Amino acid sequence: MIDQLFSMQDKVCVVTGGSRGLGYAMAKAFFAAGAKRIYITARKAQACEDAAAELSATGECIALPGDISKMDEITRLVSALEEREEHIDVLVNNAGAGWMNALGEFPEQGWDKVMDLNVKTPFFLTQAMIPLLSKKTTAENTASVINIGSIAGIMGRTDTFSYAPSKAAIHQMTRNLAVSLAERHIRVNAIAPGRFHTRMTAYASRDTAVYEAEIASIPLHRWGDDSDIMGVALMLASPAGAFITGQIIVVDGGTTLV
Repeated sequence: MIDQLFSMQDKVCVVTGGSRGLGYAMAKAFFAAGAKRIYITARKAQACEDAAAELSATGECIALPGDISKMDEITRLVSALEEREEHIDVLVNNAGAGWMNALGEFPEQGWDKVMDLNVKTPFFLTQAMIPLLSKKTTAENTASVINIGSIAGIMGRTDTFSYAPSKAAIHQMTRNLAVSLAERHIRVNAIAPGRFHTRMTAYASRDTAVYEAEIASIPLHRWGDDSDIMGVALMLASPAGAFITGQIIVVDGGTTLV
């Protein structure tokens, strides 16, 4: 019974930002649990193709590269999916961007770029994929949308003036979409990671003193690893999460508790 609860058997998934980091890790988890096929997107075509080739060692992974911060690229992605699939079971809105600057120097570009990819894209991609996501759903067989938020959207910081609000927005959008899509049997949840070892956070580990001080401040005294995000994503994507919707699941080693 436990195996069936966490099974991704025959499921078709889409993971944006799937060429590296948390997106790549979640795709690996879905394949390990039996996913039938996974589509990954990324802005850099070669990186997307390379990641798909690596992931194809454990399942059928198809690269659909493109800059989905642009509306026409969202349309192109959904059209490509509709040409290939009758339905989609899982959508992971993972693609994101950050921008760091002092308050007095923060540029409009740093606001628009982050808000477009972190907020506008998940909304309009989810909207465009409703027909595919709802095609085969029932009360007993739900589809799942997983948005990737951040504890930056929960805690205050001094240098992430667009990133933190964008993640707070995706948390609230998750709740709104969960209510709106419940009747179509589409569940919508968000994962709010703390510090994980990814390319985006590599800058924070270069200064040994700063890194060690941050580790000391986290109750579990470490950053997150791939397995920490894989388990939560698998729960939300599989039948194990069938009665969970509209939730923001914090995965941060206790950072937001102190």
